[in-house]
Amino acid sequence: MQRTISASLLALAAATAVTLPASAQEAKPAPLGELVAKVQIPYESFKLDNGLTVLVHTDRKAPVVAISVWYGVGSKHEPKGKTGFAHLFEHLMFNGTENVPGDFFQPLQQVGATDLNGTTWFDRTNYYQTVPTGALDLALMMESDRMGHLLGAVTQEVLDNQRGVVQNEKRQGDNQPFGLVEYEQLENLYPSGHPYHHSTIGSMADLDSASLADVKSWFTDHYGPNNAILVLAGDIDLATARAKVGKWFGDIKSGPAIKPVSAPVPNLPAPVAKTIKDQVATTRIYRMWAVPGLDNPDYLPLDLAASVLGGLASSRLDDALVRQQKVAVSVLADTEIFAQAGQFVVRADVVPGQDPAKVAAALDAEMAKFIKEGPTADELLRAATSATAGEIRGLERTGGGSGKAPTLAEGLLYNGDPQHYRKELDRIAAMKPTEVAAAMQKWLTRPAFSLTVEPGVRTEGGEARGGFYTQTATGARPAYFRDPDLPAKGAPVSSVAPADRSKLPAVGELAPLDFPAIERATLKNGIPVYFARRTAVPTVSVRVSFDAGYAADPKSALGTESLLLSLMDEGTQKLDSSALARERERLGAAISLSATSDLTSFQLDALGPNLAPSLGLLADIVRRPALAPAEIERVRTQQLAGIAAEMKNPQALASRVLVPAIYGSHPYAFPPSGSGDPDVVKKLTREDLLAFHARWFRPDTARIFVVGDTTLDAVVKMLDTSFGDWKANRMARPVKDFSAAVAPSKSRVILVDRPGSPQSFIMAGKVIDAKGTDDLVALGTANDILGGNFLGRINMNLRENKGWSYGTWNGVSEPLDRVRFQVIAPVQADRTGDALVEIKREIDQFTSTKGVSAEELDWSTKGSARELPGMFETSAAVLDGMAKVVNYKRPDNWYETLADRYGKMTVAEADKAFRDKIGSEGMVWVVVGDAAKVRPQLDTFGLPVEEMAAPQ
Repeated sequence: MQRTISASLLALAAATAVTLPASAQEAKPAPLGELVAKVQIPYESFKLDNGLTVLVHTDRKAPVVAISVWYGVGSKHEPKGKTGFAHLFEHLMFNGTENVPGDFFQPLQQVGATDLNGTTWFDRTNYYQTVPTGALDLALMMESDRMGHLLGAVTQEVLDNQRGVVQNEKRQGDNQPFGLVEYEQLENLYPSGHPYHHSTIGSMADLDSASLADVKSWFTDHYGPNNAILVLAGDIDLATARAKVGKWFGDIKSGPAIKPVSAPVPNLPAPVAKTIKDQVATTRIYRMWAVPGLDNPDYLPLDLAASVLGGLASSRLDDALVRQQKVAVSVLADTEIFAQAGQFVVRADVVPGQDPAKVAAALDAEMAKFIKEGPTADELLRAATSATAGEIRGLERTGGGSGKAPTLAEGLLYNGDPQHYRKELDRIAAMKPTEVAAAMQKWLTRPAFSLTVEPGVRTEGGEARGGFYTQTATGARPAYFRDPDLPAKGAPVSSVAPADRSKLPAVGELAPLDFPAIERATLKNGIPVYFARRTAVPTVSVRVSFDAGYAADPKSALGTESLLLSLMDEGTQKLDSSALARERERLGAAISLSATSDLTSFQLDALGPNLAPSLGLLADIVRRPALAPAEIERVRTQQLAGIAAEMKNPQALASRVLVPAIYGSHPYAFPPSGSGDPDVVKKLTREDLLAFHARWFRPDTARIFVVGDTTLDAVVKMLDTSFGDWKANRMARPVKDFSAAVAPSKSRVILVDRPGSPQSFIMAGKVIDAKGTDDLVALGTANDILGGNFLGRINMNLRENKGWSYGTWNGVSEPLDRVRFQVIAPVQADRTGDALVEIKREIDQFTSTKGVSAEELDWSTKGSARELPGMFETSAAVLDGMAKVVNYKRPDNWYETLADRYGKMTVAEADKAFRDKIGSEGMVWVVVGDAAKVRPQLDTFGLPVEEMAAPQ
């Protein structure tokens, strides 16, 4: 797993510096040592005779148990000619065992598993799921079966199918803007033959050459219990864990010892510079170094250095290149730390029209200055506080890819200590600026790899290279099974007789969802407050929500709210951008501004001890934004660059084409990102933004939602101080006009030419006769069966049966007004026409001769009912659920009624809900791909084809 303290961010603006407000001046953040002391994951452990190490953490806040199995094998263990084997085997281990034939997702989802996935990275492979307590035996039986009883189920057919899925996962990554960067990074920083030279996904040739004997040998050599760690976290205790783990895993034989891998941190003999072309909107400049991994203490000061240099919102590079010199759209400094090495990566996106050479020189100058001087004590404290606050927030989740269970497993696997996270945080709190400077001077004064990615036509693809990269991630990321959005203590436990594996264990009693009570209050000025108490971690989340959203943008001014929100995050009337960022970091507060079609939200995630001053900052942002004239042009440039980037991204481009095409004159007929029309954004004035703020962001359109470790009385007093004296203006309350009829769409294909694409991105949809406030439970169940669930027909057809896609999805959007049905399917380019035919056939059969089956209804409804307790494990999920109850006018016990409704749902009810609203007639099919390859395939689809060039 990538370990990083630095956070990815968008560039922030700078207004004229002025005096801090009283709320900020008087703020006294909790001492860092006090925060670090709150990060605790108590655990107990034991070990089986076969070498399996088990860690147990008890957390009774929800009737669920997180299961996390970590194997000490990753892509660094792959020999020449076998790149991609570790990840390929991760896929194979989801496709049935000797005693559990078929897809592993079906029985797990049927019992209500959440956070269900598997990932492979350089140093390890992990599998995880969170299940209701009554389903723990079933999940442990399945995990143990793929550890000890797998090979009899690995057939040539299964291998060929999953090979195709993995290759489409690779194509999907390669097809993204900057999709070739990780190849360049690893191949230039690490010499050929180094364990980190090739990426986890592997090369097409090696994947093609993998034989059945090869993959079986790989399993035998690497997946024994002695090379695994099992963590159980949640509604469980040590005695129960001993009995159940011994029963299911005790008879599995140990495997061979894993040979240590030598992976020294390499030095480049001289600087290396390279320029490549890609389908990107702006030039991006990189500086990269290979640096120590988790086995060297220098990784931590380097991580903190990256945070101060280009990770914090107040970072050195943001202040210099984005705010002051205004030559970069955005900047980032980040460490990607693995077990035995890692990368220190700095990047800057050049403002269009600026000379990249001059921007590179400015970047190098700022870095040289920082390496020489090191951080200030205040910078280091803010970086440490931000890191600790993030760790505290993460403790609320028991499992998944980054909760308590994986934190314990990772510490034991990489550093021999489940409590490594504690030692890391203690080191962070005690870190001195001189230590950070020394680490930078040691590692970042060596020759660097400089990469420049320029807009243009690629000269090569990724087929022959071993890896993938996603632009939206902080850096590279593990290879997942499904596309989302993861020394022992105690006496050994003796092995036991083999357990009965002739059938899956029965599911025990499952506790129902107990959704927190929603308490209500009203501020002095009439703003309603909705509150739910959660005490698992000392944090509080506050969402100030307005009845606005992107649908509030005038039709002639799409992009207004997006530009306004960006500027509101760039400073207040009393705090410039840098000062606002610094104050948030001192408080460990995260403040985000976002919008949906209907609602605009300002959310604060605060540490409990720092709630009052954090609310003061939130109120300043909401009520008193600076909208500084000097900053508007810079932020406008950022938004225009973002729109240009959307035009280069297959999925974003498809959505920009489809949604306006099907909504016509309705207020929802805008690009879903809300970024708007570039011609409009170029002309917006400060007066336009002030007018929008005054019209839509006002106390009589606001609701405040609070979840966390406080009380309603206490938070209302704080909110009255921050928001209670806010007076509504004299303008009439605004109302969005949803009266416009949505004309039926003409079925057609819109082919958007994106030359050189190894995949085609299919996005199809139509507006249906329903609103988000309608009761859509039965429709949602039928949609899951068609393809909204991993087990749905379209995904199982195109991914699991044919191997043409890494994954497909269909769904029904849920805005407050008219909803749309939508299908998303990235497929390999040479199967575009076939995939369109298959998707339409699945929809047509589902709405006519082959509707919902009893078996499908059973797994869908049982899974939906049983997953409810796990869905609301975190405060963030409770906050979202509470807001939906209020905004959609549901009863407070809405979620608690769903299990009974799922249990009583009939096939006829689900079929009717879907067939009354959805069919393939009137669907618009957008395909973003290489028209030269795709256009000849569309003749068999039988619909008119409109061709358009990708916007430049």
